[in-house]
Amino acid sequence: MATTRTIDIRTEIPGPRSREVLERKGSVIAEPLSIYLPLVIAEARGATLTDVDGNTYVDFAGGVGCMNVGHSHPRVVEAIREQAERFTHTDFTIVPYENYVALAERLAELVPISGDVRAGFFNSGAEAIENAVKFARSYTKRPAVIAFEGGFHGRTLLALSLTSKTHPYKAGLGPFAPETYRVAFDDLQALEYAFKTRVAAEEVAAVVFEPVQGESGFIVPSAEFVQGLRRICDEHGIVLVADEVQTGFCRTGRVFAVEHFGVEPDLMVVAKSIAAGLPLSGVLGRAEIMDAPGDSAVGGTYVGNPVAIAAAHAVLDVIAEEGLTERAAELGETIRARMESWRDRFDAVQDVRGLGAMLALELGRDGMPDPDLATAVAEAAARRGLLLLKAGIYSNCIRVLAPLVISDAELDEALGVWEQALEDALD
Repeated sequence: MATTRTIDIRTEIPGPRSREVLERKGSVIAEPLSIYLPLVIAEARGATLTDVDGNTYVDFAGGVGCMNVGHSHPRVVEAIREQAERFTHTDFTIVPYENYVALAERLAELVPISGDVRAGFFNSGAEAIENAVKFARSYTKRPAVIAFEGGFHGRTLLALSLTSKTHPYKAGLGPFAPETYRVAFDDLQALEYAFKTRVAAEEVAAVVFEPVQGESGFIVPSAEFVQGLRRICDEHGIVLVADEVQTGFCRTGRVFAVEHFGVEPDLMVVAKSIAAGLPLSGVLGRAEIMDAPGDSAVGGTYVGNPVAIAAAHAVLDVIAEEGLTERAAELGETIRARMESWRDRFDAVQDVRGLGAMLALELGRDGMPDPDLATAVAEAAARRGLLLLKAGIYSNCIRVLAPLVISDAELDEALGVWEQALEDALD
Protein backbone atom coordinates (compact mmCIF):
# COMPACT_ATOMS: atom_id res chain seq x y z
CA MET A 1 0.00 0.00 0.00
CA ALA A 2 1.38 3.42 -0.94
CA THR A 3 2.05 5.82 1.90
CA THR A 4 -0.13 8.93 1.81
CA ARG A 5 2.05 12.02 1.73
CA THR A 6 1.12 15.45 3.05
CA ILE A 7 4.01 17.35 1.50
CA ASP A 8 3.43 18.27 -2.14
CA ILE A 9 6.15 20.33 -3.86
CA ARG A 10 5.15 21.33 -7.39
CA THR A 11 7.64 24.08 -8.26
CA GLU A 12 11.11 25.17 -7.32
CA ILE A 13 11.22 27.08 -4.02
CA PRO A 14 10.33 29.90 -4.20
CA GLY A 15 7.86 29.39 -7.01
CA PRO A 16 7.12 32.01 -9.67
CA ARG A 17 4.12 33.59 -7.94
CA SER A 18 5.99 33.79 -4.63
CA ARG A 19 8.94 35.43 -6.36
CA GLU A 20 6.63 37.98 -7.98
CA VAL A 21 5.07 38.97 -4.65
CA LEU A 22 8.47 39.17 -2.98
CA GLU A 23 9.73 41.43 -5.77
CA ARG A 24 6.76 43.73 -5.15
CA LYS A 25 7.58 43.70 -1.44
CA GLY A 26 10.97 45.22 -2.17
CA SER A 27 9.32 48.34 -3.61
CA VAL A 28 6.94 49.12 -0.76
CA ILE A 29 7.96 47.34 2.50
CA ALA A 30 10.64 48.72 4.81
CA GLU A 31 13.87 46.82 4.26
CA PRO A 32 14.39 45.74 7.91
CA LEU A 33 11.26 43.59 7.57
CA SER A 34 13.28 40.90 5.85
CA ILE A 35 11.87 37.51 4.86
CA TYR A 36 13.18 34.31 6.43
CA LEU A 37 11.26 31.81 4.29
CA PRO A 38 10.99 32.87 0.61
CA LEU A 39 7.45 31.69 0.02
CA VAL A 40 4.08 33.43 0.15
CA ILE A 41 1.24 31.73 1.98
CA ALA A 42 -2.15 31.10 0.37
CA GLU A 43 -3.78 29.03 3.13
CA ALA A 44 -2.98 26.79 6.09
CA ARG A 45 -4.74 24.01 7.97
CA GLY A 46 -3.61 22.14 11.06
CA ALA A 47 0.13 21.54 10.70
CA THR A 48 0.31 22.30 6.99
CA LEU A 49 0.77 25.43 4.92
CA THR A 50 0.20 25.91 1.18
CA ASP A 51 1.83 28.70 -0.79
CA VAL A 52 0.53 30.73 -3.73
CA ASP A 53 2.28 28.34 -6.13
CA GLY A 54 0.37 25.33 -4.78
CA ASN A 55 3.25 23.85 -2.77
CA THR A 56 2.19 22.25 0.52
CA TYR A 57 4.57 22.05 3.47
CA VAL A 58 4.58 20.69 7.00
CA ASP A 59 5.01 23.71 9.25
CA PHE A 60 7.46 23.35 12.14
CA ALA A 61 7.67 27.15 12.53
CA GLY A 62 4.09 27.58 13.71
CA GLY A 63 4.10 31.35 13.30
CA VAL A 64 7.06 31.41 15.74
CA GLY A 65 5.18 29.41 18.32
CA CYS A 66 1.68 30.87 17.90
CA MET A 67 -0.08 27.87 16.40
CA ASN A 68 -0.15 25.24 19.16
CA VAL A 69 -3.77 24.39 18.25
CA GLY A 70 -2.92 24.47 14.56
CA HIS A 71 -3.69 26.75 11.66
CA SER A 72 -7.34 27.68 11.13
CA HIS A 73 -8.75 25.27 13.69
CA PRO A 74 -12.51 25.09 13.02
CA ARG A 75 -13.36 25.94 16.65
CA VAL A 76 -11.16 29.03 16.53
CA VAL A 77 -12.41 30.15 13.12
CA GLU A 78 -16.04 29.84 14.24
CA ALA A 79 -15.38 31.76 17.46
CA ILE A 80 -13.73 34.57 15.49
CA ARG A 81 -16.62 34.71 13.00
CA GLU A 82 -19.32 34.75 15.67
CA GLN A 83 -17.63 37.53 17.64
CA ALA A 84 -16.84 39.62 14.56
CA GLU A 85 -20.50 39.51 13.59
CA ARG A 86 -21.50 40.91 17.00
CA PHE A 87 -18.86 43.65 17.46
CA THR A 88 -15.13 44.02 16.85
CA HIS A 89 -14.05 46.81 19.20
CA THR A 90 -15.04 49.18 21.95
CA ASP A 91 -11.90 49.36 24.16
CA PHE A 92 -12.67 47.29 27.24
CA THR A 93 -12.05 50.20 29.61
CA ILE A 94 -14.58 52.36 27.73
CA VAL A 95 -17.38 49.86 27.11
CA PRO A 96 -16.52 46.46 28.67
CA TYR A 97 -17.49 43.05 27.33
CA GLU A 98 -18.12 39.78 29.12
CA ASN A 99 -15.76 37.50 27.23
CA TYR A 100 -12.79 39.53 28.56
CA VAL A 101 -13.91 38.87 32.14
CA ALA A 102 -14.65 35.22 31.38
CA LEU A 103 -11.19 34.65 29.89
CA ALA A 104 -9.58 36.16 32.98
CA GLU A 105 -11.65 33.78 35.11
CA ARG A 106 -10.58 30.76 33.09
CA LEU A 107 -6.89 31.66 33.07
CA ALA A 108 -6.91 32.44 36.78
CA GLU A 109 -7.93 28.81 37.33
CA LEU A 110 -5.16 27.53 35.03
CA VAL A 111 -2.07 29.47 36.06
CA PRO A 112 0.12 27.96 38.79
CA ILE A 113 -0.31 30.95 41.12
CA SER A 114 -2.18 30.42 44.39
CA GLY A 115 -4.49 32.88 46.11
CA ASP A 116 -6.39 35.67 44.40
CA VAL A 117 -5.26 36.13 40.80
CA ARG A 118 -5.91 39.13 38.57
CA ALA A 119 -5.40 39.53 34.81
CA GLY A 120 -4.82 42.27 32.30
CA PHE A 121 -4.81 41.75 28.54
CA PHE A 122 -2.62 43.44 25.94
CA ASN A 123 -1.57 42.98 22.31
CA SER A 124 1.91 41.45 22.15
CA GLY A 125 4.38 39.65 24.33
CA ALA A 126 6.64 42.69 24.44
CA GLU A 127 3.76 44.89 25.54
CA ALA A 128 2.84 42.44 28.28
CA ILE A 129 6.45 42.38 29.52
CA GLU A 130 6.46 46.18 29.70
CA ASN A 131 3.25 46.10 31.72
CA ALA A 132 4.51 43.34 34.01
CA VAL A 133 7.37 45.67 34.92
CA LYS A 134 4.85 48.47 35.55
CA PHE A 135 2.95 46.22 37.95
CA ALA A 136 6.14 45.20 39.74
CA ARG A 137 7.48 48.75 40.02
CA SER A 138 4.16 50.07 41.26
CA TYR A 139 3.97 47.35 43.90
CA THR A 140 7.55 47.48 45.17
CA LYS A 141 8.22 51.21 44.60
CA ARG A 142 11.61 50.16 43.21
CA PRO A 143 13.20 50.96 39.82
CA ALA A 144 15.50 48.09 38.79
CA VAL A 145 14.76 45.00 36.70
CA ILE A 146 17.01 41.97 36.30
CA ALA A 147 16.91 39.59 33.32
CA PHE A 148 19.33 36.95 32.04
CA GLU A 149 21.93 36.49 29.35
CA GLY A 150 20.40 34.69 26.40
CA GLY A 151 16.91 35.93 27.24
CA PHE A 152 14.49 37.38 24.73
CA HIS A 153 11.59 39.51 25.95
CA GLY A 154 10.56 41.56 22.92
CA ARG A 155 11.50 44.55 20.81
CA THR A 156 9.85 47.59 22.40
CA LEU A 157 12.21 49.83 24.38
CA LEU A 158 12.06 48.29 27.86
CA ALA A 159 11.58 44.75 26.54
CA LEU A 160 14.50 45.24 24.16
CA SER A 161 16.60 46.52 27.05
CA LEU A 162 15.99 43.17 28.76
CA THR A 163 16.61 41.17 25.58
CA SER A 164 20.14 39.80 25.33
CA LYS A 165 21.06 39.28 21.66
CA THR A 166 22.69 42.25 19.93
CA HIS A 167 22.39 41.33 16.23
CA PRO A 168 19.83 41.60 14.75
CA TYR A 169 17.75 42.94 17.62
CA LYS A 170 19.65 45.67 19.46
CA ALA A 171 22.60 46.96 17.45
CA GLY A 172 22.26 50.66 16.64
CA LEU A 173 18.97 51.09 18.52
CA GLY A 174 20.18 52.45 21.88
CA PRO A 175 20.25 54.09 24.29
CA PHE A 176 18.20 51.56 26.18
CA ALA A 177 16.04 51.89 29.27
CA PRO A 178 17.96 52.57 32.48
CA GLU A 179 17.95 50.36 35.57
CA THR A 180 17.89 47.14 33.55
CA TYR A 181 20.50 44.50 34.32
CA ARG A 182 21.38 41.08 32.93
CA VAL A 183 23.25 38.25 34.63
CA ALA A 184 24.25 34.72 33.61
CA PHE A 185 21.37 32.26 33.22
CA ASP A 186 21.14 29.17 35.41
CA ASP A 187 23.71 30.63 37.82
CA LEU A 188 22.43 31.73 41.21
CA GLN A 189 25.89 32.86 42.29
CA ALA A 190 25.96 35.34 39.41
CA LEU A 191 22.69 36.83 40.63
CA GLU A 192 23.89 37.08 44.22
CA TYR A 193 27.16 38.64 43.01
CA ALA A 194 25.23 41.20 40.96
CA PHE A 195 23.56 42.36 44.18
CA LYS A 196 27.06 43.13 45.50
CA THR A 197 28.55 44.76 42.41
CA ARG A 198 25.83 46.10 40.10
CA VAL A 199 22.51 46.79 41.81
CA ALA A 200 21.41 46.52 45.43
CA ALA A 201 18.75 43.91 46.05
CA GLU A 202 16.53 46.47 47.79
CA GLU A 203 16.46 48.48 44.53
CA VAL A 204 15.20 45.57 42.40
CA ALA A 205 11.51 45.50 41.52
CA ALA A 206 11.47 42.35 39.39
CA VAL A 207 13.45 39.39 38.13
CA VAL A 208 12.20 38.36 34.68
CA PHE A 209 13.03 34.89 33.34
CA GLU A 210 11.94 32.35 30.75
CA PRO A 211 11.30 28.86 32.18
CA VAL A 212 12.90 27.65 28.94
CA GLN A 213 14.88 30.25 27.03
CA GLY A 214 13.43 30.42 23.55
CA GLU A 215 15.41 32.53 21.12
CA SER A 216 18.75 31.46 22.60
CA GLY A 217 18.10 27.87 21.56
CA PHE A 218 15.69 26.26 24.02
CA ILE A 219 17.95 26.36 27.07
CA VAL A 220 16.40 24.50 30.02
CA PRO A 221 17.56 25.68 33.44
CA SER A 222 18.03 23.40 36.41
CA ALA A 223 15.21 23.01 38.91
CA GLU A 224 17.65 24.25 41.56
CA PHE A 225 18.07 27.51 39.66
CA VAL A 226 14.36 28.20 39.26
CA GLN A 227 13.65 27.25 42.86
CA GLY A 228 16.58 29.42 43.93
CA LEU A 229 15.10 32.39 42.07
CA ARG A 230 11.92 31.96 44.07
CA ARG A 231 13.88 31.81 47.32
CA ILE A 232 16.01 34.87 46.52
CA CYS A 233 13.00 36.91 45.41
CA ASP A 234 11.19 36.00 48.63
CA GLU A 235 14.20 36.98 50.72
CA HIS A 236 14.48 40.42 49.11
CA GLY A 237 10.85 41.28 48.35
CA ILE A 238 11.39 41.06 44.59
CA VAL A 239 8.59 40.20 42.15
CA LEU A 240 9.35 37.01 40.16
CA VAL A 241 8.05 37.28 36.59
CA ALA A 242 7.80 34.15 34.40
CA ASP A 243 7.86 34.97 30.68
CA GLU A 244 5.75 32.15 29.20
CA VAL A 245 5.23 33.85 25.84
CA GLN A 246 6.81 30.99 23.87
CA THR A 247 6.54 28.19 26.43
CA GLY A 248 2.91 28.58 27.40
CA PHE A 249 -0.23 26.70 26.38
CA CYS A 250 1.09 23.13 26.41
CA ARG A 251 4.26 23.52 24.33
CA THR A 252 6.45 21.80 26.95
CA GLY A 253 4.03 19.06 27.98
CA ARG A 254 2.51 21.15 30.77
CA VAL A 255 0.06 24.00 30.28
CA PHE A 256 2.82 26.32 31.51
CA ALA A 257 6.51 25.43 31.57
CA VAL A 258 7.11 26.75 35.08
CA GLU A 259 5.02 23.82 36.34
CA HIS A 260 7.99 21.53 35.58
CA PHE A 261 9.97 23.23 38.36
CA GLY A 262 7.47 23.24 41.21
CA VAL A 263 7.64 27.02 41.54
CA GLU A 264 4.94 29.68 41.62
CA PRO A 265 5.87 32.98 39.99
CA ASP A 266 4.31 36.22 41.21
CA LEU A 267 3.45 37.33 37.69
CA MET A 268 3.17 35.38 34.45
CA VAL A 269 3.32 36.82 30.95
CA VAL A 270 1.47 34.98 28.16
CA ALA A 271 1.02 35.60 24.43
CA LYS A 272 1.66 33.78 21.11
CA SER A 273 -0.49 30.60 21.22
CA ILE A 274 -3.05 32.13 23.59
CA ALA A 275 -5.21 33.19 20.62
CA ALA A 276 -3.91 31.05 17.73
CA GLY A 277 -2.06 33.90 16.09
CA LEU A 278 -4.40 36.79 16.75
CA PRO A 279 -2.76 39.69 18.61
CA LEU A 280 -3.37 39.00 22.29
CA SER A 281 -1.19 38.82 25.37
CA GLY A 282 -1.73 38.93 29.08
CA VAL A 283 -0.22 39.45 32.49
CA LEU A 284 -1.63 37.27 35.25
CA GLY A 285 -0.55 37.41 38.85
CA ARG A 286 -1.10 37.95 42.51
CA ALA A 287 -3.92 40.40 43.18
CA GLU A 288 -1.92 42.72 45.44
CA ILE A 289 0.69 43.23 42.70
CA MET A 290 -1.75 43.52 39.79
CA ASP A 291 -3.88 46.04 41.71
CA ALA A 292 -0.91 48.26 42.64
CA PRO A 293 -0.77 50.75 39.70
CA GLY A 294 -3.01 53.79 39.83
CA ASP A 295 -6.28 54.15 37.98
CA SER A 296 -5.74 53.86 34.19
CA ALA A 297 -1.96 53.45 34.62
CA VAL A 298 -2.15 50.39 32.34
CA GLY A 299 -4.30 49.95 29.27
CA GLY A 300 -4.40 50.90 25.60
CA THR A 301 -6.86 51.27 22.76
CA TYR A 302 -6.81 47.71 21.42
CA VAL A 303 -5.71 45.68 24.45
CA GLY A 304 -7.86 42.59 24.93
CA ASN A 305 -9.63 42.96 21.59
CA PRO A 306 -12.93 41.03 21.74
CA VAL A 307 -12.24 39.01 18.58
CA ALA A 308 -8.86 37.89 19.90
CA ILE A 309 -10.44 37.13 23.28
CA ALA A 310 -13.02 34.93 21.54
CA ALA A 311 -10.21 33.06 19.78
CA ALA A 312 -8.49 32.52 23.14
CA HIS A 313 -11.63 30.93 24.58
CA ALA A 314 -11.70 28.54 21.63
CA VAL A 315 -8.01 27.75 22.13
CA LEU A 316 -8.66 26.75 25.75
CA ASP A 317 -11.56 24.57 24.60
CA VAL A 318 -9.35 22.81 22.04
CA ILE A 319 -6.57 22.28 24.58
CA ALA A 320 -8.99 20.55 26.95
CA GLU A 321 -11.01 18.59 24.39
CA GLU A 322 -8.05 17.33 22.33
CA GLY A 323 -5.70 16.67 25.26
CA LEU A 324 -2.91 18.85 23.92
CA THR A 325 -0.89 18.78 27.13
CA GLU A 326 -0.55 15.01 26.88
CA ARG A 327 -0.11 15.23 23.10
CA ALA A 328 2.82 17.63 23.51
CA ALA A 329 4.54 15.16 25.83
CA GLU A 330 3.99 12.32 23.33
CA LEU A 331 5.27 14.40 20.42
CA GLY A 332 8.29 15.37 22.46
CA GLU A 333 9.21 11.74 23.12
CA THR A 334 8.99 10.89 19.41
CA ILE A 335 10.91 13.94 18.22
CA ARG A 336 13.61 13.64 20.88
CA ALA A 337 14.21 9.98 19.99
CA ARG A 338 14.76 10.90 16.33
CA MET A 339 16.98 13.84 17.27
CA GLU A 340 19.07 11.63 19.53
CA SER A 341 19.53 9.18 16.64
CA TRP A 342 20.81 12.09 14.54
CA ARG A 343 23.24 13.08 17.26
CA ASP A 344 24.58 9.53 17.23
CA ARG A 345 24.84 9.58 13.45
CA PHE A 346 26.07 13.12 12.68
CA ASP A 347 29.03 14.63 14.51
CA ALA A 348 27.70 18.10 13.62
CA VAL A 349 24.65 17.57 15.87
CA GLN A 350 26.24 18.69 19.11
CA ASP A 351 23.25 18.85 21.43
CA VAL A 352 19.56 17.96 21.74
CA ARG A 353 17.60 19.86 24.38
CA GLY A 354 14.23 21.16 25.45
CA LEU A 355 11.07 20.10 27.26
CA GLY A 356 8.08 18.31 25.78
CA ALA A 357 7.52 19.35 22.18
CA MET A 358 9.78 22.40 22.63
CA LEU A 359 12.99 20.85 21.30
CA ALA A 360 16.07 22.06 19.46
CA LEU A 361 19.19 20.76 17.76
CA GLU A 362 22.47 22.61 18.18
CA LEU A 363 24.81 22.38 15.20
CA GLY A 364 28.56 22.93 15.14
CA ARG A 365 31.84 21.72 13.73
CA ASP A 366 35.28 21.50 15.28
CA GLY A 367 33.84 22.61 18.60
CA MET A 368 32.50 25.86 17.17
CA PRO A 369 28.92 26.99 16.46
CA ASP A 370 28.02 26.64 12.77
CA PRO A 371 25.20 29.02 11.79
CA ASP A 372 25.87 28.42 8.08
CA LEU A 373 25.18 24.74 8.55
CA ALA A 374 21.91 25.53 10.34
CA THR A 375 20.93 27.76 7.40
CA ALA A 376 21.83 25.05 4.91
CA VAL A 377 19.71 22.49 6.77
CA ALA A 378 16.72 24.86 6.96
CA GLU A 379 17.00 25.68 3.26
CA ALA A 380 17.32 22.03 2.27
CA ALA A 381 14.29 21.18 4.40
CA ALA A 382 12.21 23.96 2.80
CA ARG A 383 13.05 22.67 -0.68
CA ARG A 384 11.80 19.27 0.43
CA GLY A 385 8.64 20.66 2.06
CA LEU A 386 9.41 21.21 5.76
CA LEU A 387 9.51 24.68 7.31
CA LEU A 388 12.13 24.98 10.07
CA LEU A 389 13.19 27.93 12.23
CA LYS A 390 16.67 28.71 13.49
CA ALA A 391 17.48 29.97 16.98
CA GLY A 392 20.43 30.47 19.30
CA ILE A 393 22.80 33.26 20.27
CA TYR A 394 24.97 32.14 17.33
CA SER A 395 21.96 31.21 15.14
CA ASN A 396 23.26 27.65 14.99
CA CYS A 397 20.22 25.88 16.47
CA ILE A 398 17.10 24.56 14.76
CA ARG A 399 13.96 24.49 16.88
CA VAL A 400 10.61 22.71 16.78
CA LEU A 401 7.45 24.80 17.15
CA ALA A 402 5.16 22.47 15.25
CA PRO A 403 1.40 22.67 15.88
CA LEU A 404 0.49 20.18 18.58
CA VAL A 405 -2.38 18.89 16.44
CA ILE A 406 0.07 17.39 13.93
CA SER A 407 -0.80 13.81 13.04
CA ASP A 408 1.59 10.91 13.60
CA ALA A 409 1.88 10.44 9.82
CA GLU A 410 2.67 14.12 9.25
CA LEU A 411 5.23 14.05 12.03
CA ASP A 412 6.96 10.97 10.67
CA GLU A 413 7.05 12.47 7.18
CA ALA A 414 8.45 15.75 8.50
CA LEU A 415 11.17 14.08 10.57
CA GLY A 416 12.16 12.04 7.53
CA VAL A 417 12.53 15.22 5.51
CA TRP A 418 14.58 16.82 8.29
CA GLU A 419 16.93 13.83 8.28
CA GLN A 420 17.29 14.10 4.51
CA ALA A 421 18.04 17.81 4.88
CA LEU A 422 20.82 16.99 7.36
CA GLU A 423 22.22 14.52 4.84
CA ASP A 424 22.03 17.14 2.07
CA ALA A 425 23.77 19.81 4.14
CA LEU A 426 26.47 17.49 5.46
CA ASP A 427 27.24 15.82 2.13
